Amino acid sequence: MKTVDGQIFKNLVISGANNLYNCYPEVDALNVFPVPDGDTGMNMNLTMTSGAKEISSRNDTDIYVIAKTFSKGLLMGARGNSGVITSQIFRGIAEGLKDKKEVDAKGLAEAFENGAKVAYKAVIKPVEGTILTVIREASSKLSKSVTSKMSIEEALKILKDEAYASLERTPNLLPVLKEVGVVDSGGAGLCRIIDGMYDCLLGNFIERHEASALEVSTSSAQTQFDEEEFGYCTEFILRLGPTDSKKAFNKNRFTNVLNSHGNSLVVVQDEDIVKVHVHTLRPGDIFNYAQQFGEFVKLKCENMTEQHHEILFNEENKNGPHMAASELKKAPLAAPKLNEKPKEKQKYALIATSSGKGIDELFNEIGVNYIVSGGQTMNPSTNDFLNAIESANAEIVYIFPNNGNIIMAANQAKDVLEGKVDVHVIPTKTIMQGVVAAMNFNSELEAKDNTETMEDAIGSIKSGAVTFAIKDTEINGVSVKKDQFMAIRETKDIISCHKDKFKALFALLDGLIDEDSAVVTILCGEDINEKEMNKVKKEFEKKFEYVDIDIRKGDQPVYSFIVGVE
Repeated sequence: MKTVDGQIFKNLVISGANNLYNCYPEVDALNVFPVPDGDTGMNMNLTMTSGAKEISSRNDTDIYVIAKTFSKGLLMGARGNSGVITSQIFRGIAEGLKDKKEVDAKGLAEAFENGAKVAYKAVIKPVEGTILTVIREASSKLSKSVTSKMSIEEALKILKDEAYASLERTPNLLPVLKEVGVVDSGGAGLCRIIDGMYDCLLGNFIERHEASALEVSTSSAQTQFDEEEFGYCTEFILRLGPTDSKKAFNKNRFTNVLNSHGNSLVVVQDEDIVKVHVHTLRPGDIFNYAQQFGEFVKLKCENMTEQHHEILFNEENKNGPHMAASELKKAPLAAPKLNEKPKEKQKYALIATSSGKGIDELFNEIGVNYIVSGGQTMNPSTNDFLNAIESANAEIVYIFPNNGNIIMAANQAKDVLEGKVDVHVIPTKTIMQGVVAAMNFNSELEAKDNTETMEDAIGSIKSGAVTFAIKDTEINGVSVKKDQFMAIRETKDIISCHKDKFKALFALLDGLIDEDSAVVTILCGEDINEKEMNKVKKEFEKKFEYVDIDIRKGDQPVYSFIVGVE
């Protein structure tokens, strides 16, 4: 094949997206940090799926039109740093194809090289040994090797071979990869995409492996729901297997998928029995997904919306069918709900990423107007932030991403709205950084001064967390065992690992509290009950008698404790 037009390019990138979908759990497994989150493979998969969906029904033969449309889909669906970088690679490729109806191998090489340049520009501090290195070295090799007579198949073979060679070299550039014994996960995801594109050229279009609609959904608008929608209280007990007819069960992946399609999730596994509780708008999808791994022992599904309406009806009719006019006058006005769009345009609005009812309430208390659901287990997309900004209906918007892997998606939303809304992304990498930054917002200050004040406030708090490990590894000299609890200082510094989550908590506190510490905030996860909270408080007050403690339910998944020290 000598040239590629729009329809061929469309098939190439959809085949690449499908190949990544089929392989993304393997990409996730390469992640260095042993925490239970959606991570690189999932984020790149959801990003690519968003782009593929955008072009799937397009019949354009103009390669630039298809590439530009695909790039836009990636942009809107980009999740996590890996997803944003992937979207920027294809944005650069689209720019390199501008005004072209079709390209030969040389034109394709130029487009890929431009993709690498645009991706590097999008990252403030590019790190070598990552997806950036893989795309740069692969596209550079292709550009140096390509000739005007070369076929498209030959060109992509060069790109693919050098991408894999570059991937194998990543541990030499990033010491932590060598320490853990893996290659870069983002680079591996990119190689799977290029693999799928190359196979398509050879006549082997990659189809997605059979999966439920639940697992492949990419729109958080379809999967997340406001508390007022209620949905269905869904519970079931599942017996796993047999392995010859059912998929292999991975609790972390299973939990991530369900968590992204509902809330109030609890997943408990005891050998081959899995018990699940989740609130969702689509219980049928939950059941269909779960049945891939086993058969149901018990099922229960209750419509919480109907229950709520019945309660309201009973309350309204306690004193007769209608409220008296005198009582109506005495009735308090309803308080504005978090996430409710103001009728009139506001001057300021604060938007925070949060995961957990208690954390949502905390942000509400300190003046945050809009919550974007997500966090470690499911990074929100650029489009999620765009929807939040629209709902906030304000002239000046401040975003608190509260996760280092979400900052790029927030900044991408800011870029999309440049000139329309004055958006400021405060680079908070933890929930507690977001809390202290939001508390320092002052409506009397100018926008720039507020940004500086809130960014300065980030440095006034030390953060940490306790969560379980998803694999055995050794990182920074700490031996980590699967299912044990890690004490993590800031975002990546593992202090120690313990069988007991409470020992991990106090090891973390020992590492964070010093003679200058005045107040400690502890947000307890959904796995911590009231009795355990009181026990932690008593032990804390005994051990750190000169430091004030604010302990409350955060109800966050995955993390047993989130800690902030001021």
